[in-house]
Amino acid sequence: MTSFVDRVVIHVAGGKGGNGVASVHREKFKPLGGPDGGNGGRGGDVILEVDPQTTTLLSYHHAPHQRATNGTQGAGDLRMGRNAPDLVLPVPDGTVVKTPDGEVLADLTGAGTRFIAAAGGRGGLGNAALASPRRKAPGFALLGEEGETADYVLELKTVADVALVGFPSAGKSSLIAALSAARPKIADYPFTTLVPNLGVVQAGDERFTVADVPGLIPGASQGKGLGLDFLRHIERCAVIVHVLDCATLEPNRDPISDLDIIEAELSAYAEDLTTTGLPPLAERPRVVVLNKVDVPEARDLADLVRPELEERGLEVHTVSAVAREGLRPLTFALARLVAQARAAMPPPEPARVVLRPRPVDDAGFTVTQRRRHEGVFYQVRGAKPERWVQQTDFANDEAVGYLADRLARLGVEDKLFEVGAKPGDEVVIGPLEGGVIFDWEPTMYTGAELLGPRGSDVRLEESAYAPRSSRAEKRAAHKERMDAKAQAREELWTERESGHWITPEAGEPDTAD
Repeated sequence: MTSFVDRVVIHVAGGKGGNGVASVHREKFKPLGGPDGGNGGRGGDVILEVDPQTTTLLSYHHAPHQRATNGTQGAGDLRMGRNAPDLVLPVPDGTVVKTPDGEVLADLTGAGTRFIAAAGGRGGLGNAALASPRRKAPGFALLGEEGETADYVLELKTVADVALVGFPSAGKSSLIAALSAARPKIADYPFTTLVPNLGVVQAGDERFTVADVPGLIPGASQGKGLGLDFLRHIERCAVIVHVLDCATLEPNRDPISDLDIIEAELSAYAEDLTTTGLPPLAERPRVVVLNKVDVPEARDLADLVRPELEERGLEVHTVSAVAREGLRPLTFALARLVAQARAAMPPPEPARVVLRPRPVDDAGFTVTQRRRHEGVFYQVRGAKPERWVQQTDFANDEAVGYLADRLARLGVEDKLFEVGAKPGDEVVIGPLEGGVIFDWEPTMYTGAELLGPRGSDVRLEESAYAPRSSRAEKRAAHKERMDAKAQAREELWTERESGHWITPEAGEPDTAD
């Protein structure tokens, strides 16, 4: 059964905000108690957080769908809905968050580091919060906002100080078991290790972690033998240890050729690698371990190739993981290199708060004219219009009228006029699939004289009880109104020119009867 997973795809959804409530305060001897509907609670966020006790992404391999809880609905007597708790998903240190297209969104390193994967929806306002001097007792409330949904790719890149690399069956698992308390699977066949193993090593006062990277083969940088899955685990390691098998019986293999092949694969993989805080992969310190010298022929071969390796400037250690020979000098040598790498690391900088103010000329929405086989329509996109539409209860006429007023104040109607929209044209607010579609009619701002019974809007009564007009009829009526206005202006101008009346600014009396 799988016990280690280092790459998963998760589907997250924030919680929905609770609905607001339309309620009127009722109390004896208080006939005009006023609105007292409470707001809905906020939906929970989905948050990825680094947990030192989590070492694998296995839990999300079995349960890739994660959803936060919803906020509760408000109630009368100004009782607010309960905010939903956030859903915190623990991830291992070194988890990289990507989009399905491969864009890196976050690199989670360090205990407690967080990334909001899906924000919860806002709670809807109750009618108490919607009351105003013009609308003293609203008969509606706003619905809760839906939470965000997203898909992410989580990749685990092991966070260790030292990486053990080499061919399959070179003795890496035996070496990490001899150096630390780790107990990886050890067998006499290739690719025994299919997942990285981590071990903690103590050398004097220095403590460091060692990662046993699964075996690499020629072509690993192009993905052969799951090479790309294995190679990414060395990206964060400060020291690279080449474990060379001096007792191999495979033809055309020896410690020198093994070293050259692995270095070539590391160089090919490091071309597009950018890891902040660490030097490039080719410049990181190397240590060569000639393993399995408990075999007499292997010891002879190690003595033969050691001078050539040292001529390349490499630090060479001859060890036997089985006989526990040469382990102590190797441990202190690795501790020295790790201490030097840590000292060379730049001090961590506190996270900067980046403010991105909205441009002065940014209206917060766009209106685009589009065409399809039925004709021309107009699409409105923007965070505010789409959120307002989502929070509107279209079964309540007063709520629909309130939405119309908000869109008009935002400038949506003026923008529709600018792009050539006419009454009766089709308008879509939101995406083409799933957006709200309606026939546009210019809005007359509401006032106290237009507010009817609670939950109604005088501007919508005619359309609610009269037969629905077609678009052609609406356009004809609009053209008739415009023609009537033009004719009235022409008559007034004719009367003025004939002397029937003059402007008061001229200071002459009005001669009209």
